[in-house]
Amino acid sequence: MPDLAIAEYPGAIQLDTDAQIKEKVDKVVLDRIIEGLTKPTGSAGAMSAVNKLEEIVFAGTFEEINSFFLQKGWTDRLPIVPPTPEKVEQFLKHTDLSPDEGVATLPQANLLATPRNIAVNAVMAGCSPEHMPLLIAAVEAIGDSDFALMNLGSTGCKTPWLLVNGPIVKRLGIEYGVATRSRGPNPVIGRALGLIVNNIAGFVPGETAMGCWGYYLPFVFAEDEDACDDIGWEPYHVEHGFSRNTSTVTARTTIGWGGHGRPTSEGSPGGSGTAESLLQLARVHHQRQVTPEHSVRFGPRNNVAVLMTPPYAKALANAGYSKRDVVQWLWQNARVTVREENAILQNFTGVGLSVHDFVEEGMLPKWFDVAPDDTIPLLASPDMLDVVVCGDKHRDKMMTLFCNYNRAVTREVKLPVGWDSLLRERES
Repeated sequence: MPDLAIAEYPGAIQLDTDAQIKEKVDKVVLDRIIEGLTKPTGSAGAMSAVNKLEEIVFAGTFEEINSFFLQKGWTDRLPIVPPTPEKVEQFLKHTDLSPDEGVATLPQANLLATPRNIAVNAVMAGCSPEHMPLLIAAVEAIGDSDFALMNLGSTGCKTPWLLVNGPIVKRLGIEYGVATRSRGPNPVIGRALGLIVNNIAGFVPGETAMGCWGYYLPFVFAEDEDACDDIGWEPYHVEHGFSRNTSTVTARTTIGWGGHGRPTSEGSPGGSGTAESLLQLARVHHQRQVTPEHSVRFGPRNNVAVLMTPPYAKALANAGYSKRDVVQWLWQNARVTVREENAILQNFTGVGLSVHDFVEEGMLPKWFDVAPDDTIPLLASPDMLDVVVCGDKHRDKMMTLFCNYNRAVTREVKLPVGWDSLLRERES
């Protein structure tokens, strides 16, 4: 609805009292609503200006094209590769879907993602044509209702990211070792995801994506499946029901990057590098990152990925722990008392909500409704928590990526007919 008028509430509604809200609605907002409904917006006919999918929107030099796209809000504020019809056509060869076939409808703009507009954004990001199957699967994942893409515009600075598994990892050279998110094709694939979220899903920073301190670029990395094999742990996609030879991409979100720990560092909890010290360090970081004011309050709408370097994971595996054992241990041991949680919820919500209320609403299991000094896990279920092996194979580090509102969703990467010959053609 390009001609829709907006009636804006003055100030931050969450900081106002009920009386202040009523006064502002009565004296300001109502007049703005009436004005928006009764006066022309001055942009009539905007809908007729929508371009056809294959129409050239602009022609000019590299600098002129970048300036035009920037003014239109179609970039991530960095220079883009001009998405010429010839370049887009090369990308469309790497999928069996027709160019305008629907892949997913992406809120909040509710625009239809198709191979054609996915390819446009991939070209702009600097991707190669062979990245198309992975990006199509990623769009399917973020379009799933369980992922809850609509929540990405929250004030909490939520960033989407992708985990890649299966044979496509080595075929495309997706990095999983040292500096994993910053090497190989990982940065451009992550950038393409960000442009898709901006241009198709409609999350524009400062307009419809309201992260208080903004965002960093979405990122991508793979799991080190060789390291998993070495220690007898199943790769992520196999844990989640896919065959070993299936390629997958998992869409997740995080509100932060950092806070990694190393057990042999001076002052770390237990410095010996034993399985117990490793688990205790993971618990400490889990409790720091998985904030109880969010995790308990949002019940099943949470996702946590604990990243472990191969040496860290190997030490736990040598002590007899499987991935699921580690997940279960963290879930059971990263806890908070009901009394502490109720105090946090009181301050955070301002309306006196408690753990009991969230149990009654079905957001938390019934057994969370215990005495004030009893403890409960930070997460409603261990199913929201995953362990991923990746990073520097010579360092014993771990890191926790946490986000509320969203759940992790995995989709198979479907390769087109003649994939191998397409790659050979590109390599020659």
